[in-house]
Amino acid sequence: MSSITEAFEYAIKKDVRNNPIVREVDERRLQEQWRSVAVGVLFVGVLLFSGWQRVELLQHGYRLEQMQQERTEEAAINRHLRLEIETLKSPQRIERLATGTLHLVTPDTGAAVVIERVVPTEPPEASVIARSEVGAATPRSIAPSEGQSPRDHKRAAGQE
Repeated sequence: MSSITEAFEYAIKKDVRNNPIVREVDERRLQEQWRSVAVGVLFVGVLLFSGWQRVELLQHGYRLEQMQQERTEEAAINRHLRLEIETLKSPQRIERLATGTLHLVTPDTGAAVVIERVVPTEPPEASVIARSEVGAATPRSIAPSEGQSPRDHKRAAGQE
């Protein structure tokens, strides 16, 4: 019976504490793992960049198509508005509104007076010098001579 209990003891897994055992880090394997991670990150980055470019290209295409559609709509509105302006400016319409709604009458042939626009004349190029009370103005009193300051000119003219 003792042999059965001994066999039974070995069949039960014994709890072995091997916490103090420290595994040595394999530097080569660690470098390979980091290299694999870097290549994976680079690959994912390239895929994301490529996908981003394609999405942007599609969005630009959609925006271009939308802008072209808006442009054709705006051109149609522009044509419609120009046509409306021309119909509003037509002399027949203006005459019909003036006589019908505003109760104006068309003038007789001789009743219309044409007023010509007066064009202003050009101002003279040189100004005329007026005479002073004392006597005629001399060229010296009109403008300062060369090398003479405005203050000296006033003193010579007797204004100071």
